[in-house]
Amino acid sequence: MKHPLLARIGTVCLAGALAAGVLAYGLPDLSLPAPGVALSLAPPITVPAWTQQVDTLERGETLSSLLAGAGLPGADIVGALEAAVGFDSRRARAGMPVTVRTFAADTTPSELIFQLAIDRLLHVRRSAQGWASEEVRLPWTTDTIVVSGTIRSNLYEAIDRGAGDNLTPAARAELAWTIADIYEYRVDMSRELREGDALRVLFERSVGPGGAVRVGKVLAARFVLSGEAVEAIRYASASVGGDYFDQTGRSLRAAFLRTPVAFRRISSRFGMRRHPILGTMRRHQGIDYAASSGTPVRAIGDGVVLFAGRKGGYGNVLEIRHRNGFVSRYGHLRGFARSVRRGSRVTIAQTVAYVGSTGLSTAPHLHFEVLVNGVHRNPRVALNQKGGDPIPKRERAEFDGQRAMLVASLDQAVQTPVDVASMEEAP
Repeated sequence: MKHPLLARIGTVCLAGALAAGVLAYGLPDLSLPAPGVALSLAPPITVPAWTQQVDTLERGETLSSLLAGAGLPGADIVGALEAAVGFDSRRARAGMPVTVRTFAADTTPSELIFQLAIDRLLHVRRSAQGWASEEVRLPWTTDTIVVSGTIRSNLYEAIDRGAGDNLTPAARAELAWTIADIYEYRVDMSRELREGDALRVLFERSVGPGGAVRVGKVLAARFVLSGEAVEAIRYASASVGGDYFDQTGRSLRAAFLRTPVAFRRISSRFGMRRHPILGTMRRHQGIDYAASSGTPVRAIGDGVVLFAGRKGGYGNVLEIRHRNGFVSRYGHLRGFARSVRRGSRVTIAQTVAYVGSTGLSTAPHLHFEVLVNGVHRNPRVALNQKGGDPIPKRERAEFDGQRAMLVASLDQAVQTPVDVASMEEAP
């Protein structure tokens, strides 16, 4: 199927233009003007410099066959593709737009334009010396905008409604994930957002050719959670890890992640539930994360692997010992990441396993537990932290100055209203 925005553009014909003029205005008056009346001449007809057709490469179609269909002779096809520097026609992606131009003085196409990316065009032109190519980079423009709002519904839907024409659908989703990633050490997006909480975020936006939009760096953000503000200020510290710091100067990067998978849709809460297979009521010692099979599972913190193997109803299970008596457990796994075995060291956010449905499981999901000194704890409570390491005194004045500037921009910029809410129901 051809791309809906890149339909073939037929050859412009002079005869067609004249015919259109006759249909629109009727036959011209050929009678001579009366004596003394000036003769009015019609403006000259402009003949187009070239005609062109735009096509897209179909799945399974070769560039040679596409160009042959556009009227390019076989010898010219070989010469043009050989002249396309840095471009392997055999690896051309399906859906790539291809423009074929024929100049007025030529009988066969004499210029090809391959759209390698949104902002990259490869022009291949024929001259008296043969075919030659030139890559053209299309410009992007960058500005800074603010999105703000109050929690009412799903984060994706809220940003989709609030961002309007400022962001494309893909950029809205990207912004939502970026916000979640920044706060993933401090806020459980699937559980801790409440109606009435508020968000404001200042970020860079790049607009490219054809209206393409990319979300750039988030410069500052503020969540008001149950009346308590948690800022995220972008700052590069020379001695403290993490890219974002709260208003007190503490890194948002803490000792533990709040969630072990990138997908934050939770299917079961901590507490009592009816077991989906056994049908009996038993204490559910953790939280279930619904995710497709093969979804990467991340270590919630630095640690050492205690166990990686099969264990009863857990199926494939992984246990990691962390500092201060913490142990994290991941069940129903499809398998383990390479090099993950008993005794191996892992780091925070490292992929250690993959979501599966082994053991007593009805569908792919991750069962996640936290134990503190051998006792099961609610992960939401056990992993609730107020921040990481603070900025050292020698950097404090610089941080305070940068924070003041960014907060001023965050508060004074024109606001784009947006409803922000829990990601629990997000796809």
